[in-house]
Formats: sequence, C-alpha cells, structure tokens
Amino acid sequence: MTAVRFDATTHARIARLGQRVIEGESISRDDALWLFGLENASDIFDLMSWANRIRERFKGNKVHLCSIVNAKAGNCSENCRFCAQSAYYQTGSPRYGFIDPEPVQEAAEEAQRNGVTAVGLVAAWKGLSEGPMLDEVCERIRELKATGKARPDASLGIIKSQAVADRLKEAGLECYGHNLETSRRFFPNTCSTHTYEDRLETIRYLKNAGINICSGGIIGMGETREDRCDLAFALREIGANVVPINILNPIKGTPFENVEPLPVLEILKTIACFRFILPKQEIMIAGGRTVNLRDAQSMIFMAGASALMVGNYLTTLNQPVERDLQMLKDLGLDPSWDNHGFSDQREAACGCAPESVARA
Repeated sequence: MTAVRFDATTHARIARLGQRVIEGESISRDDALWLFGLENASDIFDLMSWANRIRERFKGNKVHLCSIVNAKAGNCSENCRFCAQSAYYQTGSPRYGFIDPEPVQEAAEEAQRNGVTAVGLVAAWKGLSEGPMLDEVCERIRELKATGKARPDASLGIIKSQAVADRLKEAGLECYGHNLETSRRFFPNTCSTHTYEDRLETIRYLKNAGINICSGGIIGMGETREDRCDLAFALREIGANVVPINILNPIKGTPFENVEPLPVLEILKTIACFRFILPKQEIMIAGGRTVNLRDAQSMIFMAGASALMVGNYLTTLNQPVERDLQMLKDLGLDPSWDNHGFSDQREAACGCAPESVARA
C-alpha cells in the first residue's frame, strides 16, 4: 500500500490563506494559482476543509436553490461549441418558440412546493433588442412576479442596449444570468459568433439598470487551471452576485462531444479555489453535476458551494428535486436564502438562472 503523503508546509500555507480570507482579506492571483495547482488528495481535502470554513463564515448554513424554464429552445444562431441548442450542430435537442404563460406558471408553482427561491426564463438565441419579442419577454416576467411564488430571473443572451436592460428591470426582473463561460484567453476556443467583450458589455448594461448579476462559467472544456483561476478573478472584478459553476457534459453532435471529463477531485478543488477567491458570493453548482460528480455530489458543500440548481436543465436531466432536498437535510443545511443574498454582496462587492447551465 502506498502511504499518503503529508506535507506540513503545504498545509500550513493553505491554512494561512484560508485564515486571511476568513478575516476579510483577498488572496492574490499567485496564491490562487498555487491553490489550483495542488495535486495531492490530502492537500485537496485540506483545501476543501478551509473552503467549507469560509462558506460557513460568510454564508452560514443557508443554501440557495433555483430552477429554470427553457423558454425558447434550439435553433440558436450562435456557435457556442458546448451547446446542444446551437443551429450549427445536429444534436436532436428540442426546438420550439417562446413559451406561453402556462408553463411559467407551472414552474412557479413547483418552485414554491419545493422551497425554490427563483425561476429563471432561459432562451436559446443571440439576445434581446427592442421590439415585439422584448414586449413578450417582459410580459412573462411580470406574470411570474405577480404569482408571488418565485423570484423572476432570466437568461436571455446578449443585451444590445441600455434601454433593453431598463425595460427588463421595469418589468420586475431582479437577477440576470449571463456567464463569462471561461477566461478571456480561452473564450475564442468556445465561440466565434460573439466576443468576450460582448458579454462584458451586457453585464455593464444590466448593472447600470440595477439588476443583480448571475455569472460564472463552464469547466472541463479543455481550458487550463490558469484559465479557471482567471475566470474567478474576472467574476470578482465584475461584481457577480451569484457564480454558477457548470461542468461540461459533452453532448453528442457538438464539437466538444469527445472532451475527456474532469476528475472528481479536480472539480471539487476548483469549487474550493473559487470560494477562496469569491468568499462572499453565492457559488452555485449547476449543469453537469450529476453526471460528473456522481456519488460525490454532497461534497460540493464541503468544497464551498452555497447554492444549487435543482430540477432538470435545458437539454439534460438532473436528479429529482426530492433527492437534492434530502441531501441538504442530511448535511444539516437549510435550503433558504434570506433577503435573496444580494444586499451583503453589494456591500462586499470586491465584486438567475445561468445562461449555459445545461447546454453543457
């Protein structure tokens, strides 16, 4: 049997960095890259232990739950290489136009039954500009808000003007999902029909309108650990309130269909590193968790996660909500989110339904 290596120097450095974060300091990019580079299982579990302490310090035992409705499916004009809904690829995913009010009402009722805070309307298209479609989107948001059963979130692609963002705010939208997806450096490997700067511009419009930002990315697309690190720092810079971490679930027919999955410990280490870099943000584990983490799903909270996407994703299935709720109960976690968790993060801003939460 091979002995487990214990490196006291490494563990001492992890502890120093963890304590600094708990005391309200920020870690440097160099320190974060060192954490991302940890290889030994013992070191990674120690990192996760400190990430759990950071989560408990800033988030307590609350876990935010949200769900999504695929409001417009398939035939998207963008060529995001992870996405089953792109018109560029033959994946067999559903295709339909913008949904009627009834499915949104049903989603709100289900959310209320399961204690889910938010329902996000997610549409597969390039984005929104002024016109009849924006009118219809705003109507769905108003209808969802009027139910009083769930917070209306949305993820509707690129916002093309400040006026559009302002209209969404007026309709009652509180949180908008718009992932950076990956680092600026790696982004051209994921999409060529729009740019990283287009995504940043959308976020600027939304923030100017007073809409909270749900922005994260997808790991496991072939990016490096440095790319994951830089994504976390970019999310800190833009002041994301909620940070969804999606794990690539390669879809047959997409260019990423043969990408090798990340090891479970690499995924958990990434979550922990994000918690060190983003101590006060809601870190949400979203698309790909069931297929990639399997029996290790409950360990995401020890790694620092404080939010969970529940219910089915856009084109792939999740485990039943009841199983997620039992998992939280077994861990002594409370599936609620006081005051939506937004006000504290604005003050912290060292600074919702994720757009690509299940296309990966």
